[in-house]
Amino acid sequence: MAEQVTNYQCPACTGPLHYDGSIGKLKCDYCESTYEVAEIEALYKEKEEAAAKAAEEEKKKQQSELRVGVGLSRENAESVAENEQTMADGEKAEGQPARAGQQAGDQAASENQQAEEMSDNGDWDTSGMEQGWGADAEGMKSYTCPSCGAELICDATTAATSCPYCGNPSIVPGQFSGMLKPDYVIPFKLSKEDAIKALKAHYNGKPFLPKAFKSKNHIEEIKGVYVPFWLFDGKAEGNITYEATRTRVYRSGDYEVTETDHFHVYRAGSLSFERIPVDAASKMPDDHMDSIEPFDYSELKPFSTAYLPGFLADKYDVSVEDSQERADRRCRETLENSLRDTVHGYTSCVPITKNIHLKRGKVHYALLPVWMLNTKWDGKDFLFAMNGQTGRLVGDLPISWGKCFGTAAAIIAVVTAVLTTLFMLV
Repeated sequence: MAEQVTNYQCPACTGPLHYDGSIGKLKCDYCESTYEVAEIEALYKEKEEAAAKAAEEEKKKQQSELRVGVGLSRENAESVAENEQTMADGEKAEGQPARAGQQAGDQAASENQQAEEMSDNGDWDTSGMEQGWGADAEGMKSYTCPSCGAELICDATTAATSCPYCGNPSIVPGQFSGMLKPDYVIPFKLSKEDAIKALKAHYNGKPFLPKAFKSKNHIEEIKGVYVPFWLFDGKAEGNITYEATRTRVYRSGDYEVTETDHFHVYRAGSLSFERIPVDAASKMPDDHMDSIEPFDYSELKPFSTAYLPGFLADKYDVSVEDSQERADRRCRETLENSLRDTVHGYTSCVPITKNIHLKRGKVHYALLPVWMLNTKWDGKDFLFAMNGQTGRLVGDLPISWGKCFGTAAAIIAVVTAVLTTLFMLV
């Protein structure tokens, strides 16, 4: 059964609303009216409560009608029994007329039985169809667009999407209830146009980038995605002992002397961490997500679905337990690097013993804004990720081997010409 979807429509013209990060409000695509997030939240909360109340009343009504229907059946059964008893008594007294009445009742009962048999055998035959999605159903879910009524199937991890028929942004229910509901969200600040400009700027200064990639290649897919992150709070404390050396080189007569002093250096300390981010979506490359940090967590807001229309949103499919190793590693490495940065004045410094202990604290679930840009060149996909809050962009670019060889050939030709000229002058 398809799940009902909630989308946000303009109170003025019923057009679809999108969250506009540049103004921090929901904006109508049609009449361009703008609304505060809290304003739309309150409006839709009222609508949802009214819808829930109406659904409950309808359910009670159906149950009441069912009970009434069952009661009538019993009354009819009792009435038939009474009539049959009356007819039997009358037959004893009057004979044939009573039997005629009983035959009429038998005929009516026979017609009712035939009608029931026709109803049972009247369905279309679907026995040749494959029943169910089987294993594929595990990764899918269905929902119904509230604007045009289209019944659609999407990735089971998709929380918000746009209807391909009417284009209205929709929120797929079931993703944000119970333990799946995020604690926080950082709204998008940068638009799709900002993402395209950042990609083009990324092209600049790349001499071996294929010319056609810049001039003809079109951006096939640009998605604003709220990526799920686990935010870990905790503390790391410990100590490290280093073997350090200090080297001095000097001359003594005809000899060059290298003098090396050896030291044991001890450092201890602790660091408290708040909101160590670990992306919780298996689809997203970890190196891309790590590279677009940091996010400004001062702009975290309590989660609201009002920030989702117009963007995609994934629920996590990597658990806290599976993400713990990455969080632990980041805590340890950060403390180790901080302690190492306090060691100065040595030629070399190598850790020989480490004792790092972690105190794990609270974990929060947050959605963070990322623009994913997917371009294709020479049959290969190139994925770019841009921080939807700060604009930091990372991604690989293709190399034109023709340009490389051409540049190398030009350099060789110039060097050859210079050497030839010098040789002739000599």
